[in-house]
Amino acid sequence: MSEQESLKSSSVRNRGGVQRVEGKLRASVERGDYYEAHQMYRTLFFRYMSQAKHAEARELMYNGALLFFSYNQQNSAADLSMLELESLEKSGAKVDDETLEHLAKLFSLMDPNSPERVAFVSRAIKWSSGGSGKLGHPKLHQLLALTLWKEQNYSESRYHFLHSSDGEGCAQMLVEYSSARGFHGEVDMFVAQAVLQFLCLKNKTSALVVFTTYTQKHPSIEKGPPYVQPLLNFLWFLLLAVDGGKLTVFTVLCEQYQPSLKRDPMYNEYLDRIGQLFFGVPPKQSSSYGGLLGKKPRYLCVNTGHDS
Repeated sequence: MSEQESLKSSSVRNRGGVQRVEGKLRASVERGDYYEAHQMYRTLFFRYMSQAKHAEARELMYNGALLFFSYNQQNSAADLSMLELESLEKSGAKVDDETLEHLAKLFSLMDPNSPERVAFVSRAIKWSSGGSGKLGHPKLHQLLALTLWKEQNYSESRYHFLHSSDGEGCAQMLVEYSSARGFHGEVDMFVAQAVLQFLCLKNKTSALVVFTTYTQKHPSIEKGPPYVQPLLNFLWFLLLAVDGGKLTVFTVLCEQYQPSLKRDPMYNEYLDRIGQLFFGVPPKQSSSYGGLLGKKPRYLCVNTGHDS
C-alpha cells in the first residue's frame, strides 16, 4: 500500500471513529443528559488535541455545538464553539471559506446579548486576520454583517460591512436602516458616512458601489445625478475627483459644499484623511483619524467612534 493510500485509509478509519462517538453523544443529548454529554465532548476534545488530531477535534466541536444549539443549550454550545476556535488557533489552521462559514454559523446561533458571543466573535476575527494585523478577513466580516442585518442590528452590521468588500450588501442594508430608523431629511447622510469611511479605508471600489446602489434603490431619492440633495451631488463629484487626483478640484469641491458638510462635524475629519490618501495633502499635527471609522461593536478593541 502506498503512503497516500495509507493516509487515506487512516483518515477513513478516524472519520468512522468520530461518527461512532458522535452517535453516542447525540443519544445522551436526546435523553436530556446535557451536562454529561458536554463533559464528554470536552474530554474528547482535549484527547484529540493531545494526539494532534486537530481536524477531528474541530469537526466534533462544530457538530456538537450545532446539536446543543438545536436543544437551546446556549452555554454548552458556546463553550464548544470556543473550543473549535482554540483548535484553529493552536493548530495554525489556514483561513478558508468553509471554516469562515462555520464560524459565522455559530455566531448566528448564539444569543445576541450573551457575553459568550462577544468573546467568540472577537477571537474569531483575530484568528481570521492570519496574524497580518488587519481587522479580520473580509469574508468573515461580510458574513457577520449579514447576520447582524437580519437581527436589525444595523449599526454593528454597518461596521462589519465597512471591513468587507461587499459595497452592494452594505448599500441595501443602509436603505433598510434609513427607512426603518432615520428621518426623511437624513436619507443622504446614511450613505455619505459610508462613502467617506470606505474612502478612508482606501476602498474606492466599495465607496462607488455603495453610493450607486444606495441612490438607485432608496425609495426617497429621485434619479440622478444631479440629485435634489446637495450632499449627494458632493459625493458624486468627490468620487470622480478621487479618480482624477487633482488637489485643486478637491479643494474647490470642499469649499463649495461647506454648508452641506457642516451638517455632521465628522465630514471634514473624513475629508482631511481622504485629502491625505488621494490628493497628497500633508497630515495635520493633531490628526484624530483613530475615530473615523464608525461605531465599533462593543466586542472589538479598535479606536473607532462616530455613529450616525
